[in-house]
Amino acid sequence: MSIYVGNLSYEVTQDDLSGVFKEYGTVKRVQLPTDRETGRLRGFAFVEMSSEDEETAAIEALDGAEWMGRDMKVNKAKPREDRGPSRGAGGGRGNGNNSFSRRY
Repeated sequence: MSIYVGNLSYEVTQDDLSGVFKEYGTVKRVQLPTDRETGRLRGFAFVEMSSEDEETAAIEALDGAEWMGRDMKVNKAKPREDRGPSRGAGGGRGNGNNSFSRRY
């Protein structure tokens, strides 16, 4: 299981987050997603800790806490939803022309 950490400063680093969460146990991994186009941090992260007890302690202590000028949102990460194919991968409505070419 991992922890979702939201409403983060765009200046935060993996070391910053590790430092905060290590007060509640062993931090196994910190993931800071970036925007594909700009490379800029997206303002949230995922933190994995050694045990569920450590994660629970961190969530209880840090949810709503002010850090780096922002009130953090900290909770258990939810599994990623399968949103199906993206529009760029053949999804979407197309151009309104419903003629298809078939090979038999």
